[in-house]
Amino acid sequence: MIHPDPLSLLNDVGALVTDDHLVYTSGRHGSSYVNKDALYPHTAATSAICAQLAQHYATVGVEVVAGPTVGGVIMAQWTAHHLSSLLGYEVLAVYAEEEVQSDGTKQRAFRRGYDRLVAGKRVLVVEDILTTGGSARMVVAAVGAAGGEVVGVGALCNRGALTAAQLNAPALYCISAVPLESYAAEECPLCAAGLPVNTRLGKGAAFVAQRDRLTSA
Repeated sequence: MIHPDPLSLLNDVGALVTDDHLVYTSGRHGSSYVNKDALYPHTAATSAICAQLAQHYATVGVEVVAGPTVGGVIMAQWTAHHLSSLLGYEVLAVYAEEEVQSDGTKQRAFRRGYDRLVAGKRVLVVEDILTTGGSARMVVAAVGAAGGEVVGVGALCNRGALTAAQLNAPALYCISAVPLESYAAEECPLCAAGLPVNTRLGKGAAFVAQRDRLTSA
């Protein structure tokens, strides 16, 4: 079942955070956040979100859905499940794991025999949150390296206003787009206004701990 208002669904399960003071993984600050970890315990809500991704890509002959570990695994499973129901054949779900190269750079690859499942297949890449697009691009590259063909990327939220071209994909469809207004810590108006940092989400706790150490030094 496709939910008519995905943003309200995210809000209902506590996954949509607005008007707050968050510290993102990048270290930058902002006021909005999509907490994917608040979505995944709710299987019906997760299923509804992925049903919408499946419906959007139901006409392009998807044979495999691939996501990055960790959240992308759940997205891939549910999206493949709904595509299988829509298309009348089994759509497989696989995931790409992170590998650190000898020079310290990172990439993603299909292990556990999943590369053989991707080879020669039409693959939909799914991701939860797109910010810089790094993980999605690595999965797209992994599909190509395994001999598969990427037909598109689907995501829960496009925070970085990314395009399909930036992900090296032929198409991009996102359930929601939460604006990526963000500030360097030293220029953050939320800090300047004295608004407390949310220490439950993102890197807020680490930021506060470091700030307190510097203040007390």
